[in-house]
Amino acid sequence: MLRWEYALLVRRREASGPSEWRLSYTWYSPDGTRQDVSALGDTAISHLNRAGDRGWELVSTEEDVNNLEGTTEVHRYYLKRPIPNADPNL
Repeated sequence: MLRWEYALLVRRREASGPSEWRLSYTWYSPDGTRQDVSALGDTAISHLNRAGDRGWELVSTEEDVNNLEGTTEVHRYYLKRPIPNADPNL
């Protein structure tokens, strides 16, 4: 039986001034750790391509605008990949 592990890439865009935006990317690993990966790319596509190179497949996306002023956007990219040599008895 094929088993999967899941991860999450979160793109956050927040207002940092009257006409300035701060963009950040956070990677949530299957083991629950969280890592700021913003320095590794400046677009969601670059982050998704890097994840794809490591065997991750995009399975779903979600977008939120968190307040009425529209000063924060959150994009979530849900990914999965097969677990190599997974114990079929688990």
